[in-house]
Amino acid sequence: MLASNQGFITILTGLYSYQDCVHFLASVRKFHSEPIVIVIDRVPWYLTWILKRFADVHFVPAPRCDNPVLASRFAKVSLYQLSPFEKTLYLDCDTCLLDSVGEIFEDLDQWDLLVTPDVRPKLADAINLLRVKQDLEAYDVLSILSQIGLVCSPATVQYNGGLIAFRRTRANQTLFEKFTQNLNLVLAHQDVLFLKDQGAFAAAIEFAQPRIKTLPPTYNFMSKWKEVYGDIAEPIKILHCTYPIRPQFAKNVTRSWFTRGFDRLARYLLPNQVNNPWRRVKAQL
Repeated sequence: MLASNQGFITILTGLYSYQDCVHFLASVRKFHSEPIVIVIDRVPWYLTWILKRFADVHFVPAPRCDNPVLASRFAKVSLYQLSPFEKTLYLDCDTCLLDSVGEIFEDLDQWDLLVTPDVRPKLADAINLLRVKQDLEAYDVLSILSQIGLVCSPATVQYNGGLIAFRRTRANQTLFEKFTQNLNLVLAHQDVLFLKDQGAFAAAIEFAQPRIKTLPPTYNFMSKWKEVYGDIAEPIKILHCTYPIRPQFAKNVTRSWFTRGFDRLARYLLPNQVNNPWRRVKAQL
């Protein structure tokens, strides 16, 4: 257990998100001093020292898997067990803090779980979870999910798993146990579903019923969906997008002599994130 009772945790399985992770660490350190835990796998030892350059960074081994995408899914459902903190803020490593988010840790004094809605918040409309190619509107999403064991209701909300803030409670322990079971159901029905965790997470929340607070999209803002969010009056706190396509104003947040030098080397030493083949693989998933 680390000295602090609260901190950040992220997942890095493979090198395709390595550049994201470096800038994630830089953005957190710009506004926060809490410990950062990286659930890590398939990163060569000689590259871990760059991550360790940022203060108070700690490594926890991720569940081993040949597929880095699947490894990250296994790591996410294991966050409750892997986190050493009483109050944990999980963020995908392709997020960037644009401001302090200390209020999230404060809210965890009152709430079990803090999350943000997906751009398609009604799970009943989540055709993005289904492995279908035509006449999408004809599919009854809830019926399909229920048939494989993901029990949901018309009111079930689909949350974006890029931000999950939680504290140690019995409800959250139950939530993550159910999350694990639900992900296994998704894996067992890859002929019907894509390898995504939103449906499994939403059904787990429905089952565990933690005290939940829904944060506005400014805490998990995805630029490519800005039209969907509508008018947002509050400043964006956390931007969610991979570094190569991140707006310049967000890149400026983590800009330093160190990151500038790293980014130049990354072009030659790291695989291309935009052309990441794991984003296109379907048969193995």
